[in-house]
Amino acid sequence: MSDTLRWGVMSTAKIGRTSMIPGIQRASRCELVAIASRDEAAARLMADDFGVPTTHGSYEALLSDPEVDAVYIPLPNHLHARWTLAAARAGKHVLCEKPLAMTASDAQEMVDVCAAEGVVLMEAFMYRLHPSWTTVRELVESGRIGELRAVQSWFSYFNDDPTNIRNIHEYGGGALFDVGCYCVNLSRMLFGGEPVGVKASVIRDPDMEIDVVTSAILEFDNGVATFTCSTRAESDQRVHIYGTESRITILIPFNIPPHLPTEVLVTAGGDPPLHPEVERIPIDPADPYALQAELFAGAVLGGTPVPIPPHDAVANLKVIEKIFASG
Repeated sequence: MSDTLRWGVMSTAKIGRTSMIPGIQRASRCELVAIASRDEAAARLMADDFGVPTTHGSYEALLSDPEVDAVYIPLPNHLHARWTLAAARAGKHVLCEKPLAMTASDAQEMVDVCAAEGVVLMEAFMYRLHPSWTTVRELVESGRIGELRAVQSWFSYFNDDPTNIRNIHEYGGGALFDVGCYCVNLSRMLFGGEPVGVKASVIRDPDMEIDVVTSAILEFDNGVATFTCSTRAESDQRVHIYGTESRITILIPFNIPPHLPTEVLVTAGGDPPLHPEVERIPIDPADPYALQAELFAGAVLGGTPVPIPPHDAVANLKVIEKIFASG
């Protein structure tokens, strides 16, 4: 293999057009060489927009393309397992959108098959790779906030379109799969382990059958994480991290604009709640999608571990299953 990872994108999904394709094209050691769609005209239109040389009218054709080393899969959730397994058996490395699958057992099969076929697999939780979250993890791990006690997070937007894939139950729609998975993921990441107890409330749309407001309490050995996610509320995202000595607030925790700076706030002392003492840590602009592509390419080309190990996706889905069972 050369020193450049040659990418193919499976589908013309919006996340590819707006975020991942520009990220791949900005990333070092990466080249986007092909786009596939069941509608080849749509693939050609997107390829022309981004100067991509090759299109395919089927996903099978993309996986048969010898010029493609790795595929990015932004398909609806219910297709992640099928096409990740097909890609692995075709010898292609896989970066798959979250959640990796709709069940933990399917995700485990994906991990096992990719390992057996000798291909790299990673779940595309790009937010974890942004410098703001690198800073947050360093603050927590260094003891800057004392002992971690609690994590509170919220992620919501409004979408009641019955034709949208995020509102189709059979396609893996709903708030928890779409945005709540971030809250579960960051909670596990910060506490550095798995919850020992899970309690939840799940409100479903009576016609669509998807969850539209889900709240959960995740009990860890040394603290607790609480969150609410919704697809029927005002758009918002926030994360607060509480320690015994201070607390952290992440401004723009998930959908971080690649061209804008952001901040991490550390609050300790002062005269709360009116005049707390706040340190503002500036974070320079960074493209989490480009970082994701670069780090994935480094794992493929250099044999280094991926920054988000695939077994983490299995563990995340196990918690999601417990939330649904509790709710």
